[in-house]
Amino acid sequence: MSATYTFDVFSSLDGFGSAGSDWGGYWGKQGPELLARRLELYAPACQVVFGANTFRLFSSFWDQIKLNPEVEDPWGIALHEQPATVISTTLDEALDWPQATLERDDALTVVKRLKETSSLPLRSHGSLSMNHSLLAAGLVDFIQVTIFPVITGASGDAPVLGGVGDYDLELVDSRLLDQSIQELTYRPTRHIAT
Repeated sequence: MSATYTFDVFSSLDGFGSAGSDWGGYWGKQGPELLARRLELYAPACQVVFGANTFRLFSSFWDQIKLNPEVEDPWGIALHEQPATVISTTLDEALDWPQATLERDDALTVVKRLKETSSLPLRSHGSLSMNHSLLAAGLVDFIQVTIFPVITGASGDAPVLGGVGDYDLELVDSRLLDQSIQELTYRPTRHIAT
């Protein structure tokens, strides 16, 4: 049986994964339901898959949390404790992350192998360019997008699905969190023109 692969991403309403200016983490909109839901997603055993840039970002967050542990969300701790596969040709072997394995093969090869061999579901938070490639190769089973109630047209960065092909999406789950944040889970299939 093949392990499922979920591309998990945060987004503004206008499709950006992050924003400059003074927005801050979660665009300043997190509440207790969002944080509890994130813990619910990352506390059960899973295999986390990172691209190099997202791994660097999470590693820098973790370095800050070592100095100020009171600022970490419980779901971030749960994520940090999961086994992780880091796909990179630029990082070195000394990964400061428990249970992390560095893979130098391309993402398509690594994720295809993980889907065939992992006994755990696979989850990837962020890692946009890597997940765009995996989506194009048909290796993404679910896209889980958490939409925050903001528009970041002036300061938005990292278009979540910018440049990907055309896909039909089957909605398999939806949740309203903290009365304003939408979590939508879709099963993607490549759109075939009629």
